[in-house]
Amino acid sequence: MSNYPLMEDFYSLQGEGFHSGRAAYFIRLGGCDVGCVWCDVKESWDANAHPNTPVSDIVARVRQSGTDFVVITGGEPAMYDLTDLTKALKEAKMEIAIETSGAYSLSGTFDWICLSPKKFKMPLEENYALAHELKMIIFNRHDFKWSEELKNKVSKTCKLFLQPEWDKKEEMLPLMVDYVKENTDWKISLQTHKFLGIR
Repeated sequence: MSNYPLMEDFYSLQGEGFHSGRAAYFIRLGGCDVGCVWCDVKESWDANAHPNTPVSDIVARVRQSGTDFVVITGGEPAMYDLTDLTKALKEAKMEIAIETSGAYSLSGTFDWICLSPKKFKMPLEENYALAHELKMIIFNRHDFKWSEELKNKVSKTCKLFLQPEWDKKEEMLPLMVDYVKENTDWKISLQTHKFLGIR
């Protein structure tokens, strides 16, 4: 697959999870059928709304940024065979992370796999063992229990993060602070790019 539906690509800082604060080039692919009601990039859902962009063009722009770290996100990027894209990025000496719901089998080469499961379309069982990072979005109190259930599916070395759904952060963050103090294998992830006012 030499072309991908590219919603946007840009150089910024990773705002969430394990690599929070790190300079990163973001490749956001269009197309998603997971359908989170609170998704903040619903405009990414329709793959046909975004131009099919050659891998060579994408990688050229990544090179121009000067970074060595790339985050492939979406949408749901694992809907596509990412072999060609990740091969070209590796040839450009890039470290590659992917953010995925885990609802599709992964293809390609990744240095970091952030699994962010969604109840609307659960991860494939095969993807739990692959995750370097489990990022659970906390929308309500039940999500703490759900997070514990999925924690038991990932590897012992997987990094564990709880992240408030942005519009519920004022309500959920105090609960999350108390929860992490009592369950110290978890850490809190915040969407720091939104606090900073950057993409």
